[in-house]
Amino acid sequence: MKRLLACGVVLGAAACLALARPAPAPDADAKAKKEALQALQDFIGEWKGSGGPDKPKPSPSDPVWKEQLAWSWKFKGDDAWLVISFKESKHYKSGEMRYLPEKKVYQLTLTDKDDKQQAFEGALDKDVLTLERTDPDTKETQQITMNTAADNVRFILRFARKADGTTLYKKDYLVQATREGETLGAAEAKNLCVVSGGLGKIQVSYKGETYYVCCSGCADAFKDNPEKYIAEFKAKKGK
Repeated sequence: MKRLLACGVVLGAAACLALARPAPAPDADAKAKKEALQALQDFIGEWKGSGGPDKPKPSPSDPVWKEQLAWSWKFKGDDAWLVISFKESKHYKSGEMRYLPEKKVYQLTLTDKDDKQQAFEGALDKDVLTLERTDPDTKETQQITMNTAADNVRFILRFARKADGTTLYKKDYLVQATREGETLGAAEAKNLCVVSGGLGKIQVSYKGETYYVCCSGCADAFKDNPEKYIAEFKAKKGK
C-alpha cells in the first residue's frame, strides 16, 4: 500500500510539472515556414520562355524547347507552401516547395513526365536558391538553381549533374522565362499582396474596399478569411 501511495505521489507531481510547463506555441513552425517561403516571393506569377543547353555560345543546331510555368501560394489552416505548375515543359508536370524548419532547408518535390517524384533540398544564398538530390539509380548528384533577374521580370532555372565520386558539376540545361504581362525595363506597380506581402497583381474586395493578391492561392485564402489577412496586413503597414 505504501508503495502504491508513493507511486501515486510521484505520478501526481510529474503531472503537475507537465501542466505547469508552458507548451510550445502551436503556430511557431507555421510562422517559420511562411516567413522562409516569403523570401521566394519573387517567384510567384506566370512565366513564359524557353529551355536549351546551358553553355555560353549555343549553336543553331542545339535543341530549344518551350517552357511555361506558374508559381502560387497554397494554404491549409496555418500551413503554407508554394506550388509550381508546368503548362509546357520538357521535364516536369508539377511541384511543391516547402520549408523544413527542423532542417532549415527548402524542399522542392517535382513530378516528372513519367509521374515520378524527385525531392530536392537546399538553401537560399544571395537570392539564388540551390537544391540538390542524389539519384537512387545512378548515384549522381543533380542540382537545380533558381533565381530572378532584371528587377524580377526574368526567371532563371539551371540544371546540372555531378557523377558519383566526382567533385565537378556538369551543366545540363538552362530555362529562361519572362513574367507574363511584363517587359524588360518596365516599371513595377507598388500594390502589395494582402496575404503574402509580395507584389499584388489581382484585385480582391471586402466591404467596399479594394485589396490586391499575388496569385490564385492567395486569392482563395483571402476569400476564406478576409478579416484575418486585412488585420495582419494593416498591422504590418502600421509598423
